[in-house]
Amino acid sequence: MKLIHKKNKNYTQVFQLFTEEEWAKSSTNFNKNISNFFTGKKHETFVHTDEKTITYFIGLGKTSLQDFEVQQVGNTFSQAQKERLLAVPTLVVADFINKKQCEEFVKGLLIGTYNYPFEKTHAFWNPAFELHFENISQKTLDHIGQKAEALSNGQTACQEWLNKPANLKKPDIFSSSLKNLAKKQGLKYTVFNRKKCEELGLGAYLAVNQGSAYDAAFTILEYKSTVKNAKTVGLVGKCVLFDTGGISIKGSANLHYMKSDMGGATAVLGTLIYAAEMKLPVNIIAVLPITDNAVSEKALLPSDVVTAYNGKTIEVIDTDAEGRMILADGLSYLARNYKTDCMIDLATLTGSSVRMFGDTCGALFSNNEDLKNLLIKTGDHTNQRLWNLPLWDIWKDDIQSDVADLKNISLKPVGDCIIAAKFLEQFTEGHPNWAHLDIAGVAFGNVKYAKEKAATGFGVQLLADLIENYH
Repeated sequence: MKLIHKKNKNYTQVFQLFTEEEWAKSSTNFNKNISNFFTGKKHETFVHTDEKTITYFIGLGKTSLQDFEVQQVGNTFSQAQKERLLAVPTLVVADFINKKQCEEFVKGLLIGTYNYPFEKTHAFWNPAFELHFENISQKTLDHIGQKAEALSNGQTACQEWLNKPANLKKPDIFSSSLKNLAKKQGLKYTVFNRKKCEELGLGAYLAVNQGSAYDAAFTILEYKSTVKNAKTVGLVGKCVLFDTGGISIKGSANLHYMKSDMGGATAVLGTLIYAAEMKLPVNIIAVLPITDNAVSEKALLPSDVVTAYNGKTIEVIDTDAEGRMILADGLSYLARNYKTDCMIDLATLTGSSVRMFGDTCGALFSNNEDLKNLLIKTGDHTNQRLWNLPLWDIWKDDIQSDVADLKNISLKPVGDCIIAAKFLEQFTEGHPNWAHLDIAGVAFGNVKYAKEKAATGFGVQLLADLIENYH
């Protein structure tokens, strides 16, 4: 999408933005009947046409609106009007919005072009489409355009992979796609197959993978900034491409949604794309333990005891608590082999977090007050909200095993998202700056672009914003 600082005499298409207050002030300049249909409320759209021009009146809501709400408006508008929008130079009239709000609006327009399967057929991706701004310098517009496109590319990749049917994202397919991405974006790519994982002792990850018809693909992607002494962020994304539950098999209701159990990994993937395209001044080490959780004659059994990468033994009570197993090895491998300033794992981990928060926010656990506060603040202003939950040691009692160091689930029917976080804490190797995000309720849900539940893109903007400002 080209953003250009100019104003022509004539336009075929105009986007005119109004808050409720701006509309109240300026409505007398327009046909008085328009006020019967348009008041500037958030997401309101009125289309005014004459022989030469189509003008879209776009409502932003109250002047006190937050920046992310401007993105929401752009997204909804882009989605709703996609059949009618023209690929022509288009004037944006919105003298009252600031640069950040302009950036959010453009991000919304681009992210709103997404539907599955994604192809750039929307007018906004047509080279003939331009957005013209009269009051913003070209230098600023270039930066806004670059950020919006990088974010859109990251979020689109996240949504696309999460939405793919299970047969189109087998471990070998996803792994080879990551290899191609690494080549394109200049990332370092490392992958360990089953044999290598056995040599390294990645026993908790292998326990989940052993039932799979597909080879293991424990993957590490590294983005290196050119900035000297840049901070390093470690990310671990749960990457279960399809989750049957294993021998502790899930019920058939909504089982087709289990293609979404890689939401942590796709959030990390989208973030890496954004970081690489924006050349962010922060290093990123991303660990993606790729597998499916299958039912087979080789599958892990409840009561099996396995040895994790850090030497701790785990009694498997429930094979459907597989996410924490692969994250355990992901976290301890990252902590032991790389020096990171902070370490964040993301996972569509528990039904418990969904029952607690629905699709409103993710559950956050952290052993570091500053990181916790930074994540909450970033979540609030990107509208990818998180709520902090405790990591009290009393929860550790619930994962003590008679036959191993730990068991992978509590037998109590309460607080499983906290139990899972407490379990993961045992594999952070004492890292003083760690956070765990359980995004089971927010990564996949009701969206405007699909009839059924689909990928929301949750986590990409949260992590991209956090990393961009992590100095």
